[in-house]
Amino acid sequence: MTSQQEKFTKNMRSPLKFKWFLFTQLPSVWFWGIRVTELTSKRCELWMPFRWSTKNPFRSIYFAALSGAGELASGILCMLHLAGSGSFSMLVTGFEAQFHKKADCATRFVCEDGEKLAAMLQTLTQPGQTGTFTMQVEGITEKGVHVATFKLTWSFKKRDR
Repeated sequence: MTSQQEKFTKNMRSPLKFKWFLFTQLPSVWFWGIRVTELTSKRCELWMPFRWSTKNPFRSIYFAALSGAGELASGILCMLHLAGSGSFSMLVTGFEAQFHKKADCATRFVCEDGEKLAAMLQTLTQPGQTGTFTMQVEGITEKGVHVATFKLTWSFKKRDR
């Protein structure tokens, strides 16, 4: 990992800095109480509590909160790999979700596509070059129940700056 990536990882793992990032950039995620439990160049794992701010009237986690956490798990991994590698734009261009079971307790979200993502990003060397990459995120409750699978397609473009 580069020094910029190590700094990014340290900031995302710091509860105070992560909460400030969420509060200023993603207030709904801040409201849900999501935390980073693991962040390496290979994987990202987030944790979402089961509480009043994430629950729906059916006593499970609201699908939008599950989806937001799925997007964030892949997005943080993207941001980590882009840290210190020049100027890039990134955008979700595809989103697919499958909900398997009811999420009725705290849930973790795991994305393990870091190495494949890094390989794709290394192909973008010239300004204006674009690439897409589909990442998979699994939602698993603290009871070990697999509740959701998310597939997010990210588009990247290398900028001149």
